[in-house]
Amino acid sequence: MTPANVMTLSERAQRYDRDHASSLRALAYRMLGSRAEAEDIVQEAWLRWAKVDESTVEHAGAYLSRMVTNLCLDLLGSAAVKREQYFGVWLPEPLLNDDADWAPDPESQAEFAQDVSVAFMLALERLSPLERAAFLLHEVFDLDFGEVARRLDKSPDACRQLASRARNHVKADYARQEVQEEERERLFSAFSEAVKNFDVDALAKVLTEDAVMLADGGGKATAISRPLHGGLVVAKTFIGFCKLPASSAWRMEPARVNGMPGCLIVDDATGKLVQTIAMAFSATESGRIAGLYIQRNPDKLQGVLASLGR
Repeated sequence: MTPANVMTLSERAQRYDRDHASSLRALAYRMLGSRAEAEDIVQEAWLRWAKVDESTVEHAGAYLSRMVTNLCLDLLGSAAVKREQYFGVWLPEPLLNDDADWAPDPESQAEFAQDVSVAFMLALERLSPLERAAFLLHEVFDLDFGEVARRLDKSPDACRQLASRARNHVKADYARQEVQEEERERLFSAFSEAVKNFDVDALAKVLTEDAVMLADGGGKATAISRPLHGGLVVAKTFIGFCKLPASSAWRMEPARVNGMPGCLIVDDATGKLVQTIAMAFSATESGRIAGLYIQRNPDKLQGVLASLGR
């Protein structure tokens, strides 16, 4: 018989999912930029945790996040090689509609805690693995440098330097812009109308002059293999793709993609999800779109399909 004060494996699994899985998933996703890999890491952490005698662990959350951090750091070494071999532009796997399962903590007040925007994720990509870990643990998960040091097996001063350097890079790489819901709806409406009417000039007016478009096909779907710069260039290219016969049955569904206004593009002829689009609003030009981030890699759309139940 199982003693009354000892949990069964099933009970431990339920508590792991309830108390730890979301924050661990959030950490892993921000470290890796991959939903699938983050899920694998969280599952691997559970398999290891299931073999641990909890009575020997003082703080389960700290123990588990240290484990997940180390698993991510190990994976990032091989991921760096894969990224070098990746075909075209790399973008993170999309998250839809501010999914709470990928948030560190609904109550967190840390500056970057709820940010999973594509711009933020790309800024994290430019950091070294240790810079990324120190930055995330301190700036997103709000841990003091003593605790960060314990999790990274570094001195507090070294972790402070890593996080400071990372923060400077992140601040330089992107500017977050908060936009009211009414403005989001207006911009999306203007964007969608321009696209439906194949109106290059109207679309260019919605974009900033220095707007950028990045599209990730991963070598498995048609996509421009480099960033496009310039509002008019982006507008002409985007409308050009919309005019192709293969796009004739495409339909736009509004969605929040990585916390940003955006849409899903669905092919009504096949019922398939073709791509997601996340829109970054300008931090300097009110009411205009500064970036379009398009995910077309079918492997990276699987998580979206799962979250939609399709």
